[in-house]
Amino acid sequence: MSRAIDAGAFTAEVPDEIVLDRPKNPEHGDYATNVALRLAKPSGKPPRLVAEAIAAELRQDPGIASVDIAGPGFLNIRVDASSLGGVARTVVQEGSSYGRTDTLAGSKINVEFISANPTGPLHLGHTRWAAVGDALARVLSAAGADVSREFYINDRGVQMDAFGASLRAAALGAAIPDNGYHGDYIPALAAQIVAEHPEILELDAEKQVDAFREEGYRLQLAEQRRTLEDFGTEFDTWYSERYLHTSGAVERALDQLKAQGHLYADADALWLRTTDFGDDKDRVLLKSDGDLTYFASDAAYYLDKRNRGFDLCVYLLGADHHGYVNRLKAIAACAGDDPEANIEVLIGQLVKILRAGQEVRLSKRAGEIVTLTDFVEAAGVDAVRYSLSRYPSDSPLTLDLDLITRQSSDNPVFYVQYAHARTCSVIRNAGEVGIVLDTFVPELLTHETETALLTALGDFPRIVAQAAELREPHRVARYLEELAGTLHRWYEACRIIPRGDEEITDLNRTRLWLNVATRTVLSNGLHLLGVSAPERM
Repeated sequence: MSRAIDAGAFTAEVPDEIVLDRPKNPEHGDYATNVALRLAKPSGKPPRLVAEAIAAELRQDPGIASVDIAGPGFLNIRVDASSLGGVARTVVQEGSSYGRTDTLAGSKINVEFISANPTGPLHLGHTRWAAVGDALARVLSAAGADVSREFYINDRGVQMDAFGASLRAAALGAAIPDNGYHGDYIPALAAQIVAEHPEILELDAEKQVDAFREEGYRLQLAEQRRTLEDFGTEFDTWYSERYLHTSGAVERALDQLKAQGHLYADADALWLRTTDFGDDKDRVLLKSDGDLTYFASDAAYYLDKRNRGFDLCVYLLGADHHGYVNRLKAIAACAGDDPEANIEVLIGQLVKILRAGQEVRLSKRAGEIVTLTDFVEAAGVDAVRYSLSRYPSDSPLTLDLDLITRQSSDNPVFYVQYAHARTCSVIRNAGEVGIVLDTFVPELLTHETETALLTALGDFPRIVAQAAELREPHRVARYLEELAGTLHRWYEACRIIPRGDEEITDLNRTRLWLNVATRTVLSNGLHLLGVSAPERM
């Protein structure tokens, strides 16, 4: 296109972004673009004339096999077989780094994707974010961003006191307070605390509540850490709400907001004028009785992240937090930031689990809780992570335990993992007959299934960059499923291992490169989802 403009075929500015699509019908080529239609108006030329000029230049490129013009000016491009085949060599040579890009290089991103009270096991809602949040952090890193994963510990307030009172009541054999925690884990946790600290029973009532609260906090937080580590989700920072208040971060935030001119006093309370930036009402930071509001914590926490040097603060919140979106963005605006550039709030919808056709309900207070551990024990880490990551997080999700644990091709995680295991089996079998990665002749990869497979492999970096840019890691999962299907079709159509006494040819060796390249991309993609890539199944 630049060459066509330089040659005087037409006059226009080169677009910042050119969209290349995959034609639905492979007979139309490997790529299609409407760039000629976009340039027609600014150039003052008919779109087909612009398309002809661009096509003429593209046809001179040795990597292009053909360029056809369709309709009013669409360009259908077919890549030369040797150039397309070279994708396999690139993938094998880059190995585990293939798919990584620099599209987000230079950006420092904080991803907070679990915010929980240390008052009980992590439940099903946390499980979705543990999978999706970690996958999102992985694709952001693969796109070149400097990413920090953060867990916000809600270790301050009335819920913590209710937790301590519940543990004390259970230890003494008394009734759990109505506003307390009634889960089955409470008596066992109380008994553990008493066994480790029998002296706790000698304290007066108020100190007992405090002691049970603190010991319960310590044990439950440690359990949450172990649970997440076993799930393959690790955090760079475990940030305590208590620390937010004891470190002076709240006071610093109030000073910063005051300096921006958005604080005002009314009815002996201190308010933040968030309505100036799209919130439905102004928010109280300091109540008339001198107590800080939870909104003050929200404001201080956001500013603390920004003061720690993060360009973008990403929040992954539950379905009951829709009201937080505008207020969090208003905080950013009040602090002088760009709410469209410095803060992003993703809302995850609820998850339902079916077992034998019946929904498994959860209630953290009532004791009918589906924990992360329960789910993993029922389905396995890989099935849970993959199943939660393959859907848009802003859509309600129903998962059938019978399906996601089934060892069959209608189970997506099994389908993709089996594809990886198949490539590993081919590598083992090839080695046994003496086929190794030496000779590579890309122009031999001309079968239609090889063209499709190479095209899919070449798409992987674009898919990863797109998943990162749109904050949609499920795109990686859906890509892997399509890649697995393409692999299986190629496997059935093109032999790598010679039959009987047939000689090993360069085609066999070159196809082994394509097989290894496919294994690499399947492995890299599964890694982005935090899912294992088994070599045997």
